[in-house]
Amino acid sequence: MATKVFYFIAKYERELRIEVDIRRKEKMEKTIEFIERMKRIQEKTGAVLRKVQEKIKKQTNQGRKEIEEGKKDDRMMLSTKDLVFKE
Repeated sequence: MATKVFYFIAKYERELRIEVDIRRKEKMEKTIEFIERMKRIQEKTGAVLRKVQEKIKKQTNQGRKEIEEGKKDDRMMLSTKDLVFKE
């Protein structure tokens, strides 16, 4: 199940802030590289998570059966295990 919440926000309850010194070009370039790398990682992780979710969904639905609709005057089995009678 996707929460659409970043891990950092969930753990620290705040946005990730990266301070950038605009005057230094080297730091800016490294920061941009870091941001691009993080975006690629997020995209890969998202793709893997979606793939795993589909796999789990497929495995979960594999053992399920279609329920037949009852018709009028059909006999059905009724379990009284959790049935409560009130007087």
